[in-house]
Amino acid sequence: MELPLVDRREILRAAVQPNDHVQIVEVSKSAEDIMRFVKEQHLEGVVAKRADSTYLPGKRTGLWVKTRINLTQEFVIGGYTPSHLGLDALIVGFYRGKELRFAARVRAGFTPQTRRQVYEAIKDLATPQCPFVNLPQPTAGRWGQGITAEGMKNMVWVKPLAVVQIDFREWTGGDILRHASFVRLRDDKVPKKVVRET
Repeated sequence: MELPLVDRREILRAAVQPNDHVQIVEVSKSAEDIMRFVKEQHLEGVVAKRADSTYLPGKRTGLWVKTRINLTQEFVIGGYTPSHLGLDALIVGFYRGKELRFAARVRAGFTPQTRRQVYEAIKDLATPQCPFVNLPQPTAGRWGQGITAEGMKNMVWVKPLAVVQIDFREWTGGDILRHASFVRLRDDKVPKKVVRET
């Protein structure tokens, strides 16, 4: 366990005969080549460990690195769920023609400071009317990403005049984001020009 990873791999290579069920993967590409391959294959990301690291069972260390490959684009804020910090989650969407379509409820990626910052930017845009043409949805969906009529009762709607950048893993078949995360407010984008990019 005290040997570096590269030495442990050599021992493994000498002890294990590769077959149909067991393979020892060689890493002969640069980090840039690996990341390019992961993106081209639409894989989730890469987990890597330092080659000179020892084996430390049960301990969390900075020797492991996990990098997710995310998509990113701008979305229009159409509402939020309130909290003691102003907002708990943003309700965002994109334009298809003249219609604003719901794309995600975004809770991840915020700090207490960014929650307050976004809340201050949108609190005066409150409106009684839901701006999304595809809400309510009939069910909350398999992972609870949809918004039903019951769920809408807890929302505060805003005029669709503010734009945010969101990172996300992928689009579902129903134009809903998976694993959405707030990045930042965007005051350099025109809301009506925010469309689905991918």
